[in-house]
Amino acid sequence: MISRSKWIGVGAIAFFTVSAFADVTPKVQPGYKAPRTEYGQPDLQGNWTNATLTPVERDPKYGDQLVIGDKDAKALEQENQDFRDEQNKPTDPSHGIEDLPKDCGGGFSGVNCGYNNFWVDPGSHLMSINGEKRTSIIVEPKNGRFPALTAQGQARLMQMYAAFRGPNGADGPEVRPLGERCILSFDSSAGPPMLPLLYNNNYQIVQTDDVVMIHVEMVHDVRMVRLNAQHGPSSVRKWLGDSIGRWEGDTLVIETTNFKKEQSFRGSSENMKVVERLTRVSPNQIVYSFTIEDPANYTAPFSGQLAFNATNEKIYEYACHEGNYALPGILAGAREQEKTAAKK
Repeated sequence: MISRSKWIGVGAIAFFTVSAFADVTPKVQPGYKAPRTEYGQPDLQGNWTNATLTPVERDPKYGDQLVIGDKDAKALEQENQDFRDEQNKPTDPSHGIEDLPKDCGGGFSGVNCGYNNFWVDPGSHLMSINGEKRTSIIVEPKNGRFPALTAQGQARLMQMYAAFRGPNGADGPEVRPLGERCILSFDSSAGPPMLPLLYNNNYQIVQTDDVVMIHVEMVHDVRMVRLNAQHGPSSVRKWLGDSIGRWEGDTLVIETTNFKKEQSFRGSSENMKVVERLTRVSPNQIVYSFTIEDPANYTAPFSGQLAFNATNEKIYEYACHEGNYALPGILAGAREQEKTAAKK
């Protein structure tokens, strides 16, 4: 398990220290040396996926246990496969909405069970790093869970939810979440941090001598990481923030600041800072680590780690607006409610 840690500031980066019982330092495959690009940089290029059954936050039943044994891991993976097989069974065509299950798993219930398992692809295995299966993506704090929100963070989160879930939540598209509006990926797929979702967990990395491009399949977001550069002024805010990178040996270090206030990671403020580290540890895996600092939102920094595994799958266009029937439906429904209320 992870030891009690101290946050150590080194330049603009925060690191976490761990005990030997759960060493989260990426371990390069014995005898492996990352290939070089034509510019002499470690080559991270290719298509990658971070799909995994490992949750961002650890189930409290595991306590401080970061690593899970192979037997227990296989049992969890089989349980997931059994669930998927059950959900993939054909639906009785005679069933109506009232016949749908009340809880169909994956956060879906009631009429949302119509968004069935055919459409989701979260992965089929727990994440494996350094040859060990993980119980959570978060590795620090030691309980694998997000730190508590500050009072300011709690107020911001409540205000955000009230904006689109309250009685005025469909006044206009501006109050709807960015994913619904096809502006950015849902949750934090493009990041930073780059976290897996229910589907489309694929990424393409392309490098030049002074830029690393990360193309995200979800909502076809593109992150441009400028190497050996300086952040722009804080008055210039960008979707996905302002990312600058540098090489520390074979590890790409990315620091991102200057987020737009509308882009929120679980209620984060626009002054959140994210430091990411990508290390290619074998021909088929990049270990991706991140640290988040946001004193206005969280009572402490926190860190996570993910495996990006090589995939032969292509990166497809996410034609978001072309299939975005929900947003006009939400707004049209609200206008109809207003007409009905006006007649009373």
